[in-house]
Amino acid sequence: MSKTVETEGALETRGIEQVPDRERTAKTRELFPTWVGANISVLLLTMGASLVVAYHLNIWQALVVAVSAPIVSYGLVGLIGIAGKRGGAPGMALSRAVFGQRGNLLPGSLIWVARWGWETINAVTGAYAMLTILDILFGIRANSVLDMVTLLVFVVATFAISGLGINAVQKCNKYATYLFGVFSVLVLGYLVANTDWSKVMDHSAGSTAAVITGIGMIAAGGVSWIPSAPDFTRYLPRTASSKAIVGTAVGGAGVVVLPMVLMGAVMAVSTPDLASASDPVSFLGEILPTWIAVPYLCIALIGMLLINSMSMYSAGFTAQTLGFKVPRHWAVSVNAVISLIFGGVLMLVATSFMGSFIAFLSLLAVAFSAWVGVFGADMLRRTEYDAGAMADTTRTSAYSYRGGFSPAAVAAWAIGLVSGLMFTTSDWFTGPLAKNNVIGEYGLGWVATIVISGLLYLALPKPAVTTPARAEEPAEEPVTAGV
Repeated sequence: MSKTVETEGALETRGIEQVPDRERTAKTRELFPTWVGANISVLLLTMGASLVVAYHLNIWQALVVAVSAPIVSYGLVGLIGIAGKRGGAPGMALSRAVFGQRGNLLPGSLIWVARWGWETINAVTGAYAMLTILDILFGIRANSVLDMVTLLVFVVATFAISGLGINAVQKCNKYATYLFGVFSVLVLGYLVANTDWSKVMDHSAGSTAAVITGIGMIAAGGVSWIPSAPDFTRYLPRTASSKAIVGTAVGGAGVVVLPMVLMGAVMAVSTPDLASASDPVSFLGEILPTWIAVPYLCIALIGMLLINSMSMYSAGFTAQTLGFKVPRHWAVSVNAVISLIFGGVLMLVATSFMGSFIAFLSLLAVAFSAWVGVFGADMLRRTEYDAGAMADTTRTSAYSYRGGFSPAAVAAWAIGLVSGLMFTTSDWFTGPLAKNNVIGEYGLGWVATIVISGLLYLALPKPAVTTPARAEEPAEEPVTAGV
């Protein structure tokens, strides 16, 4: 355990300011359970089922999707996470150096709003998990009042964990990783023994376009973590291994995504309604025996609590960069209230949870990718961030640029965002260029967004990068970065 965890106490009070070098004593290996915890969601089972039912893939194609998706998305998470060790600050604070103090409000606002949807989806899934447990153990059937009560309990618990800060999040992730691993092995064993494997293996193959689209669907959840990656790496020393940061992100996500997507694909062969269920959780009580289903649902519930806690933790920083003059844990409360309101609407009104979820994912990936392209391209030329300039929101800031905006970054972001949406297809929105071309047919609108925004940013004239002067800090015992 790092000194930071031991010395700051239960409540993390640090906000978007840069972490001093003397406090940056974390180890890269501590990131592994963080990214495991970010993926413990039964929604991966439902998305795995969608690969078979909606995309018509066979088990081998589902395996390709399950392996490729975390490599693509969490490879980007790890790469952007390197900025955290360089700058020692949350992602949206570092983003001020790229977009300008005022320019950063544009992508920051969009990302903050997109998190409302992500947190709402997870809160509703957590509430459904609680309802399923009550039904299995006590025969208590869901109703509108109970829906709202379970949603409220889930959101309050999420706020409590995320409000405490990174120490609480990392500790919970560590223990959840062990528990999830044990019960996932039990579920896998049960499926191996009780699945009609001839039926699974005889399933016909789908198209190459469906495989690539499936990779994008599964990867979209990981893409949503990319702007948050520096939030969890900012306590690493500057000497931490960049390869280890990327490796722990891909490895931590992969050990969850791979088995859960495959389990969902196998379950769908015998239970094709799984992919279109209005409730994405209750099927576990029907497929698995009670002695496995209840503990597994409890672990999944904890996992979804942690996912939302991590998201709200980062959302608190985003709110602060947007100008909310409140401590981080109170900034988190804004997202908690919003997810409660939107979650209530989704549970009471929406007729197709999975349809809404997949439509949301396709748009979420594009919304985050425009920022990823610009910020990632900027990392190619910027290795340090000026703490004083990040904190200074006046016209005298080195990151004020032209009236608070970096024209190159804002233009590249806006053009990349619009271009990506034009190639995107979803139940809610279909762009005018989404048909009759490879990008639209293969569901690559979010990839096009990254490429267009990144290349355009590199091509446009930008302010020169200045190296910040760092004051000498008191000498301490040497700190090494664990891997």
